[in-house]
Amino acid sequence: MQKNNKMSLTTRIMLGMVLGIVLGLSLQALFSGQAEFLIPLGLFDFPVKSFLVDGLFHVGGQIFIASLKMLVVPLVFISLVCGTCSLSDPKKLGRLGGKSIGLYLLTTAIAITVAITLALIVAPGEGQVIPTDANFEAQQAPTLAQVIINMFPTNPINAMAAGNMLQVIVFALLFGIAMALSGERGKRVANMFDDLNVVVLKLVTLLMNLAPYGVFCLMAKLFTTIEMGLIVSLGKYFCVVLAALFIHAFINYSIILKVLTGLSPITFLLKMKDACMFAFSTSSSSATMPVTLETATKKLGAHNSVASFTVPLGATINMDGTAIMQGVATVFIAQVFAVDLSITDYLMVILTATLASVGTAGVPGVGLIMLAMVLNQVGLPVEGIAIIIGVDRLLDMTRTAVNVTGDCMVTCIVAKSEKEFDLDVFNDPDAAKELEEKTSL
Repeated sequence: MQKNNKMSLTTRIMLGMVLGIVLGLSLQALFSGQAEFLIPLGLFDFPVKSFLVDGLFHVGGQIFIASLKMLVVPLVFISLVCGTCSLSDPKKLGRLGGKSIGLYLLTTAIAITVAITLALIVAPGEGQVIPTDANFEAQQAPTLAQVIINMFPTNPINAMAAGNMLQVIVFALLFGIAMALSGERGKRVANMFDDLNVVVLKLVTLLMNLAPYGVFCLMAKLFTTIEMGLIVSLGKYFCVVLAALFIHAFINYSIILKVLTGLSPITFLLKMKDACMFAFSTSSSSATMPVTLETATKKLGAHNSVASFTVPLGATINMDGTAIMQGVATVFIAQVFAVDLSITDYLMVILTATLASVGTAGVPGVGLIMLAMVLNQVGLPVEGIAIIIGVDRLLDMTRTAVNVTGDCMVTCIVAKSEKEFDLDVFNDPDAAKELEEKTSL
């Protein structure tokens, strides 16, 4: 127990991830494609695969994700209300929104441009064999006008229950503004929300201790069931998407952060470790949001009044990782089907994907819906999505880590521009260690 206390949260999460991957690959080799693996135990045969993969690993992983998602709505609502009612200048909300949305759209446009350029250079689709049974049913994406209308909830309680983050954000902003304009009564309510915010953040701290076990279960199940042969056959596409994601996360974000803030990209990336590991294991920006907010405020130094706005907004509309997948997938599918796209077509892909990152915000399966929109825009068969969907699960994990890094990068830029940024916390190498010590049992 004492030894475990000395081990940081980051180390424990990394250990859980590595052990889960190793165990998953080992079980996959053991099962060798068998529907079930039975061990005779006297009167009955014990189903190992069902017990471990569909039982223990599935239940453990889903409890971990559910515990994180449980916190998203109360954390976002309470934190955003606290941040909004503390703003001395109501015009600041407009500035925060304009800067945040502008930066998210800019990074998305850069992401897809890098992806298309890299894919055209490597040409991952040349020489690929098209599956004869390729089939994909694309869902209908809402129009941008409909998304704007749907941002305003008719029933805020229902919006919270459904997890509609855009509606929750709008209601929290309006509620926070009303509190700030309500004088003494508003201050009393604000004090209650401040206390609630402390309690919810403490709950985040407690649940983060489940992370190593949850990550272990998620990785073990994934690498037991993932089709490694499919990754090999689509290896070129897989590697191009990964390369574009790494270029965007480590080079593009570093340049943007350095130019706009002067902050050290190395320090920023080192402090993103925990949030990225959470994002990688959960494949969900929303589920990672409690950890992202904690990282942005306690490790990077952004004030809660800014982070409570930019992080939920980013988790909803920031699709840099998805845009990279779309860029590479568009080139890949065009090459597989031997369709020549012009420069105008590629510019249309960039524009469509960038605007679609807002237009499809909050829609389930958003990545594939956006890709279907992009393919339709340039006349490519939507059925091509079926070719790449088999390896998308593993790529989605990396995409989510990139998206979360982008959320925190934009948060730092906006916070610094608004003078709502603690440089001492950002530069303090012990800030992350102190947080980890608090989260260790």
